[in-house]
Amino acid sequence: MSAVVGLSVTHRRYVPYGHAHYAGGLVDGAYVLGLFGDVATELCIRGDGDEGLFAGYDEVRFVAPVRAGDVVEATGTVVRVGVRSRSVRFECAVVCRGRPELSVSAARVVVPPLVAVTATGTVVVPAAGGAE
Repeated sequence: MSAVVGLSVTHRRYVPYGHAHYAGGLVDGAYVLGLFGDVATELCIRGDGDEGLFAGYDEVRFVAPVRAGDVVEATGTVVRVGVRSRSVRFECAVVCRGRPELSVSAARVVVPPLVAVTATGTVVVPAAGGAE
């Protein structure tokens, strides 16, 4: 089993109000980076049969806010496969957003989805056969 370029995983989550840290219900960027870590773990499991380890980010861009009450979609796609490393492109988009100006439970689907965070990073997996 070995990861292939183009392998993609998507996780969708509701952002709880308990994660709002800033005025306007803003959520800190670490929340999305945690989602990217979960996506990378599943990519490694699917592609290599191992959870792998996240080695680091090459670039992270916060391009739109993520707010409590949003539904976000975090996607990771393998863009390069090395012997033990995999380069991954990540994107987090807001697909639903609360509308507190209408009522406490009002919300809408965001069409098209609002890209909030993009990143590239590297994960490493054990050598084939499990040898380090």
